[in-house]
Amino acid sequence: MKIAFFSTQPYDKDFFNQYNDAFGFELEYFETQLNKQTVSLVENAIAVCVFVNDKVNASVIEALAASGVKIIALRCAGFNNVDLAAAKAHNIRVCRVPAYSPEAVAEHAMAMILTLNRKTHKAYNRVREQNFSLNGLLGFDLHGKTIGVIGTGNIGQSFCKILTGFGCKMLAFDIIANKDLERMGVEYVPLIELFEQSDIISLHCPLNDQTQHIINEGSIQLMKKGVMLINTSRGALIDTNAVIEGLKSGKIGYLGIDVYEQEEKLFFRDLSADIIQDDTIQRLMSFPNVLVTAHQAFFTGEALTQIALTTLKNISELSSSNNLSQKAALLI
Repeated sequence: MKIAFFSTQPYDKDFFNQYNDAFGFELEYFETQLNKQTVSLVENAIAVCVFVNDKVNASVIEALAASGVKIIALRCAGFNNVDLAAAKAHNIRVCRVPAYSPEAVAEHAMAMILTLNRKTHKAYNRVREQNFSLNGLLGFDLHGKTIGVIGTGNIGQSFCKILTGFGCKMLAFDIIANKDLERMGVEYVPLIELFEQSDIISLHCPLNDQTQHIINEGSIQLMKKGVMLINTSRGALIDTNAVIEGLKSGKIGYLGIDVYEQEEKLFFRDLSADIIQDDTIQRLMSFPNVLVTAHQAFFTGEALTQIALTTLKNISELSSSNNLSQKAALLI
């Protein structure tokens, strides 16, 4: 049985090839994204394996069904790029990797906070040029600061545990409060209060109709002056133009993003010899208090191992059985 992979990078091939011996699938890799222009590449495959920027909309799903595809496997936790209703209508099962390594993303968010605060990236470049001055590198103690966490799923929980160790006051917002986090001292508050009280706000919620542009002109106005904003979840949680205005006014004192609303045209590519046509990302990167990484938060050996194993296991079980028992991994 064949699996067609899209948006493939060399490390995807390395990890999936390494763990496929136990499953025996035929693996076909395409570097291109899956969309309506590339769906014709799929031939004789039982499943397609897609990533965060593939476009699995109704027209793509119709074409996949016509070619005999039975499974759409996401090698990520988010599934906002898949039309689930269309998949159900065409009797295509959808699976994902809901908890490959929440620590990987949480730790990257922590790294972004420390880098923006203590300016270690700037210090590294200075010292290499024999500039040992500390001017312009002033940071602040994280101990005692108020951290707002929007979304306390697996990644948000891991993030809360890390920041609790720094002696921070933890505020959280989610539809359902996590009792274990509450016992750790995390306080669930209304979203408005979180915006108003937090020194640092970190986004760990999925992208859907309710959360799209949850960071916008109105919510930014509620925040403390000089707030630090971190997004390692999905780019469209942030209204980028509103954030740029917040940076210009000083309302946002620090911005760390591992995701970007238009990232499918940029991320996972080497554009070092190109002229980037996206004026918005160019504007963001011109700010000295902005840190951009290219969807790197998940990128650890442990995470890639779990992604490969879980994805192959999901496809194996779905392709060999009518028993939809993988409730944690399936989207129906």
